[in-house]
Amino acid sequence: QVHLVESGGGLVQAGDSLRLSCAASGRTVSSFAMGWFRQAPGKERDFVAHIISSGGYTYYADSVKGRFTISRDNAKNAVYLQMNSLKPEDTAVYYCAASSYYSTQPKGYSYWGQGTQVTVSS
Repeated sequence: QVHLVESGGGLVQAGDSLRLSCAASGRTVSSFAMGWFRQAPGKERDFVAHIISSGGYTYYADSVKGRFTISRDNAKNAVYLQMNSLKPEDTAVYYCAASSYYSTQPKGYSYWGQGTQVTVSS
């Protein structure tokens, strides 16, 4: 089992930055692809970014490309999401997830954190 805990969310203004962290426990996530998803009220859970196990390849949703950066530290069993130039439309609960394969779909992920709220005011 993998237990994931997100942190770093908060209330910021448009244009600000936030760095989300995802700490894993239970087993190492170094062999998993890791992803970030987000879900706004009344909407589906959307893909944001993911990173392969080695960290050598990343992929982003078009809506965050150039503004967000996903990274991982396998020695710390952690994944991060650096979010710059935040916009009000980035407001959502952000979830960290672990997958045994590379996917942009929520159903491709076996383990999920509880989420952290990000609110961007205009």
